[in-house]
Amino acid sequence: MTNTASRPRQDSEQALLDAAERLLREVGASGLTTRRVAEAAGLNHGLVHYYFGSVEQLLVRVLDRFTDRLIERQSAMYAADTPFIEKWRTAMLYLDEDRPYQKVWFELQAMAWNRPELRDRLVHVHAAWRAVLLEAFAPVHEELSLPIPLEALVSLVYAFNEGIMLDGLLGLESEHQALLEWIDGWLEERAA
Repeated sequence: MTNTASRPRQDSEQALLDAAERLLREVGASGLTTRRVAEAAGLNHGLVHYYFGSVEQLLVRVLDRFTDRLIERQSAMYAADTPFIEKWRTAMLYLDEDRPYQKVWFELQAMAWNRPELRDRLVHVHAAWRAVLLEAFAPVHEELSLPIPLEALVSLVYAFNEGIMLDGLLGLESEHQALLEWIDGWLEERAA
């Protein structure tokens, strides 16, 4: 049974999170203010500080919400009983679908360069993504006897994904097509 007294708070928090997410994608972190987020949510600007403490903490909650959803999806995809090449192809498709998350992620990374309290939270998110990749790549790393340590492979894949995401946000998707096709072909040869 849901506590009806907490429902208005939950609704207000969700409205602020939704508004902050939308504005972060549309205008970026530098365009966000307490008043602008509250106005977009149709709420009093004092509620941002009351519920979240600051705009920065509101943005961290936006990132947490996105991350939780996507990590759950990625973990389920990698745990599925399908060949690794199909998981890889799906993950590459997700790079296109996840542009809103990527924009939030990179906006917050830029903010964190100068704010240690945000940096600590983003380091935690980074570790969560690495854990997903370590678990996902361990079986294929062993199966293919790759001549690179697993942790190094995950670092390479993580950096590769971030590069593709950054270029994608700039509209440079075609720049990586030859590389993606080569990787797909290489994986296909090994799957045969």
